[in-house]
Amino acid sequence: MNKLNHTKSIWVSLTLALTLVLGSCSKDFLDTRPVGRVLEVNYYQNQDQAFEALVSIYDVLQWNDQYGFTMFRFLQNVASDDTYAGGSDASDQPSWVAYDNFTLTPNLGPQRGFWRKCYKGIYRANLYLEKIDGIEEAAESFRVRTKGEAKFLRAKFYFDLVRLFGNVPLIDHTLGASEYYTVEQVGPESIYPLIISDLEDAISVLPTSVSENQLGRVTKGAAQALLARVYLFQNDESKMSQVASLCEDVINSGEYQLLSSYADLWTKEGEWSSESVFEITYSENSASDWGSFGWGGGEGNVGVQFIGMRDYNGPTYATGWGFCPVSTELQADMANDPRYGQTIINAASLPGAEYTPGYQNTGYFMRKYAPIASNVAPDGDPALNWGNNIREIRYADVLLMAAEGLVRSGGSEGTARSYLNQVRGRVSLPPVSSTGSDLLEDIYDERRFELATEGHRFFDLLRTGKATDVLGDQGFVLSTHQYLPIPQQEIDASQGVLTQNPGY
Repeated sequence: MNKLNHTKSIWVSLTLALTLVLGSCSKDFLDTRPVGRVLEVNYYQNQDQAFEALVSIYDVLQWNDQYGFTMFRFLQNVASDDTYAGGSDASDQPSWVAYDNFTLTPNLGPQRGFWRKCYKGIYRANLYLEKIDGIEEAAESFRVRTKGEAKFLRAKFYFDLVRLFGNVPLIDHTLGASEYYTVEQVGPESIYPLIISDLEDAISVLPTSVSENQLGRVTKGAAQALLARVYLFQNDESKMSQVASLCEDVINSGEYQLLSSYADLWTKEGEWSSESVFEITYSENSASDWGSFGWGGGEGNVGVQFIGMRDYNGPTYATGWGFCPVSTELQADMANDPRYGQTIINAASLPGAEYTPGYQNTGYFMRKYAPIASNVAPDGDPALNWGNNIREIRYADVLLMAAEGLVRSGGSEGTARSYLNQVRGRVSLPPVSSTGSDLLEDIYDERRFELATEGHRFFDLLRTGKATDVLGDQGFVLSTHQYLPIPQQEIDASQGVLTQNPGY
């Protein structure tokens, strides 16, 4: 067993064991009641149990099946101009189609799954932070580090919420019975201080690296990079020097470097490579089937199945369900880019192979997380057990964020070009020599190509003020669609404490 599979087996065995204790279904919008109180009573008695509870927070990152299939990164592709919704027909996944053409309603879209997932993770993080100091036998070093991890994860969930919904309830503790459905929404300006504080605390205590059998746990570099991403999304010019500083701390740590081959990033061997700052780990070894899949999903990455070609009968790739066909715009934009072949599958170029065209078929499909025939899971339903990790933060992204932060803060343009040209040089593109606003546009263009179909494009368009120009023909209206609707089911459950976002 190689180190990656060994690592995955450790996390999978823990999370599978926890399923019986933590439960996988909940109807409460804040998800405040642990199933049968077992988690609170039985899982904070010693350090080993505390670690299992910590893993349960990480486990929420994997969830992709809450109130429909709601895979975060894949759906962000759909909302952008990278891919369309796809599927067998327009009725296959209506919430995906609604996100694609911005016909979202309070009852239609991926919002309830995103909401439920994030608040479940926040609840588990809050509970952990309240309980861990009460475990007398836990080593101080264990308490300090794992509190940093819980704060990183809470910050990640809140950052997703604030980007997706804008005004959300701020809950930094577990709620008592009298508090159920009484927490009102607050604006992003009230959420960001907690996100920033949590990440600063995490940076101060997390290790710079982890051992091979702990791959999947967050590091100082991951917290620094996520905080840089938070400042970048806030789009406040006064924060750009902090973006640059945080990213340069990651760069100067010596812990990361670009892989020499862009293609190697998307292989099994490319998981947790020198370029990986943070990944969401999945496994092909959980043997999930539809009877055991549950609301959170199993330990496999079903998004991989979603994006494969329908009824494909050729070599290399396994069959899939035809979602996220690559847009004709991205295909045309990348036609002469050396990363094209590792970003886009041109079905017409696959000799002797056939597939069934689905809804919004373009003949082009996502390559980066495509289902590879040799990686089919040995047990369970193959569709539910893909082991492809999500590359949540890559070192290339850190270099590009550093370059952008330097240019926008009036820092060294020479250093910014150096970071940009490292990314370009990896794929044998010539260096750029631009300055000022032209350099900034070159950085934005490089993000478009380097990170294509990785789920960053929609938020990049929002923060750079380009969403209306690029997505307007899809139906995007900034005043409405910069945020998802608050799920109507949650407004109803709160008896009106929650209010709907404008435009819905």
